[in-house]
Amino acid sequence: MALQFLALTFLLVLFPLLAAQGQEEPDSLVQGAPQETETCQRPQWDPGLHLEPNLQEYKKNEEVMLSCPEGLQPSYTQVRCSREVQIISNGKPVYGEVWLGRASSGSWIRIRSRVECVEVLEVVPGTLDVSSTSIKLNWTCRFPDACQHMQATCRLTGPSSPPCKAEEVTGVELLHGQMGTFTCPPLQPFTDYTVTISVPPSTVLFSWVIRTKETVPQKPEQLQLDASTGTLRWKALPSCQGEIIGYQLNITARALQDGGFLQIERLRLSSQTTEHPLPTYGPGTTYVVAVRGLTAVGPGAASWFHTNGTEMPDGCSRLVLHTSPSQGTAVLPLHPISQRPEAASEHQLLVAVTHNSTVLEDACSGELQPSNHSHPAEPYVAAVLNLSAPTDFMLGDGTRGHGFHNAPLHPGWDYTALLRLARRSPQAETFTCVCYSFSMGKWLLCPTPVPEGLSVSPLFPSHILARTGTAESRSSCGSRGNFCFPHPGSIYLL
Repeated sequence: MALQFLALTFLLVLFPLLAAQGQEEPDSLVQGAPQETETCQRPQWDPGLHLEPNLQEYKKNEEVMLSCPEGLQPSYTQVRCSREVQIISNGKPVYGEVWLGRASSGSWIRIRSRVECVEVLEVVPGTLDVSSTSIKLNWTCRFPDACQHMQATCRLTGPSSPPCKAEEVTGVELLHGQMGTFTCPPLQPFTDYTVTISVPPSTVLFSWVIRTKETVPQKPEQLQLDASTGTLRWKALPSCQGEIIGYQLNITARALQDGGFLQIERLRLSSQTTEHPLPTYGPGTTYVVAVRGLTAVGPGAASWFHTNGTEMPDGCSRLVLHTSPSQGTAVLPLHPISQRPEAASEHQLLVAVTHNSTVLEDACSGELQPSNHSHPAEPYVAAVLNLSAPTDFMLGDGTRGHGFHNAPLHPGWDYTALLRLARRSPQAETFTCVCYSFSMGKWLLCPTPVPEGLSVSPLFPSHILARTGTAESRSSCGSRGNFCFPHPGSIYLL
């Protein structure tokens, strides 16, 4: 009986507990189930993006408009807050916020990357081509809808003023399609231009300030010689074609004293220097000076200055001791050019097959090579000499050395030998030349006998000896009095 009572008491206590547990279990399941929120937080995208409406929290399915600063475009212009299952927890879906973007087709797609402001128009890297007179670039439009009715212009970045007056560029070029090339009209060198591509009425897609490249400068003006000091002056060049980094002077001085004298100076002066004294060599010296401005591109056109004086004849009058056409040699009395004991003593002996003054000036200041037996012969280096005292030198003896060849001289040719001393420094080159002009005799090809009593030695053929003609042959030589020889086809020296 007692046991039955205890069992009944246990059941009466346990039943309310079980009933209470059954009532609490559904609530606990609801609390543990995923809770679906109905908002999205402001997305952490490009700080340059402008959201409209501009909120920190957006409701589900709320649409937001995106925009960027001028010239830039967001990858999506319209987005909206949405919900999407992220994971399944305890057999139930867990939702999270996502953003959808409206595609060009009008459908909504999941945005899976950061939305940024990007350039609507891109200048293709490496295609910008700038010269001294033109600007050219290749462009690509990333958002065709934003590139309708594009137009491109080139304009001076700022006003120009004398002395570097630049004309304004006019005109507008319409751009079509998603890619293309734009070239500015002819421009001024070393000038800043603004290249702009825009969409009317005022949306600028691209704008760069570009400077055209330098070119050589214009020639200096107002060259004047101060007769009292012998100083040549000129007007400073403005940096219109490029930054003036200096001036180049070529001074050629020629004199007839002591047989023949030629000196050529090439000078590099700073951009602040606008005068230079001419070297003095005594009365009768004539000067020709070329002054050029320099930019990083190189020297520009020259302004010329000539002194009034006696016109220099071709060639020179310094004496040659002896010439031997049959041997192809000539003996020259050489004297060192050095005027100071410490000056360089290495001289070069140059040979030109001409008496022309212009060719001689070019040879005096040129970089010549040994004789290559070209025809017509080019000026060449015949010898390199360490002169310290006067010496007689045989030109044409056939000697060879490093950088020179004392080639035999040709009978009947006109020659000028130049004894040259070159001095070089970082800012100047000076070439001083003393010249010797001479001819290697005259050779005649004659078909008739030699006049009576004239004895000659032929060059070709070598076995022919001197012969004597008859008196009757005199009349056959012509009224000019040329002497003739007994063996047709032979060459003789007069």
